[in-house]
Amino acid sequence: MSLSDIWDVLVLGLVLGSLYAVIAIGYTLVYGVLQLLNFAHSEVFMAGGFGGVIALTIIEPVADPSGMQSVLYILLGMGAGALLGGVIAFGLEKAAYLPLRRRNAPRLVFLITAIGASFFLYNLAGKLFGRYPIAMPNMYENKTVFTIFGTTVSVTQLLIVGAAVVMLAAVDQIVNRTKLGSGIRAVAQDPEVAALMGVNIDKVVSRTFVLGGLLGGVAGFLFGTNLQVEYTMGFLPGITAFAAAVLGGIGNVRGAVLGGLLLGVVEAFTVEIWSDAWRYVGAFAVLVLVLMFRPTGLLGERVGRTA
Repeated sequence: MSLSDIWDVLVLGLVLGSLYAVIAIGYTLVYGVLQLLNFAHSEVFMAGGFGGVIALTIIEPVADPSGMQSVLYILLGMGAGALLGGVIAFGLEKAAYLPLRRRNAPRLVFLITAIGASFFLYNLAGKLFGRYPIAMPNMYENKTVFTIFGTTVSVTQLLIVGAAVVMLAAVDQIVNRTKLGSGIRAVAQDPEVAALMGVNIDKVVSRTFVLGGLLGGVAGFLFGTNLQVEYTMGFLPGITAFAAAVLGGIGNVRGAVLGGLLLGVVEAFTVEIWSDAWRYVGAFAVLVLVLMFRPTGLLGERVGRTA
């Protein structure tokens, strides 16, 4: 590989890793509060893609949009994706997980419920929207914005990375500097003591799901701008993002970001050096190697009891 090739692959890896990081935060937030592996989060991601497609199809973007029109289309798509993702996540928590928490169900029941919800949602999407990929309506001309060391950066790549950076920074501030973030950290550390201190655990859990759903929905829309939207689109990115959360230290927001970026870069270099058939082998090999020497992940630490 030449130096130019290395920069090309690095840019692709950072774009892919940015998406993984945004999705991984949804996993890590829920796990930090409930110690629940919410495998249905991949379908929240998928719902965000369809939300963007629906909104843009309704307004029918013009064939050759101006710069301002493109910005409005993008904001509309992101907003629709976030809205549908948040609604799906909120509904999952209220319909599937809240009744189990009130009955003190075993953790295995939560896990089975999450898998069942995932199957239900992606089959429902297949029934409603069809079994074939849907292209995202044209919102802008995907031209080169700038070059870095000879590597071109397109509008789509800049959009994905820029949106991911803004969302990741916002979540970090929410978790560390707001009342909701204090509640999330308190419930994650010890839900019983948090309840005694006046924290409404049900509200914290519900808002945590919604926050993760908003992020997952936007990530689904961004994924659709780069590829296409289909009912199975959440499976592989969702599994990889979950691996990224584990790699970085599940329950740690910054660890999820680090894990997502690392897996994205490793995946891109694996494809370039070997072939697309090895895409996920390299990423998961890195995960296994890290966990062999640091079982809690790169930035992980022990979390409290489940809420």
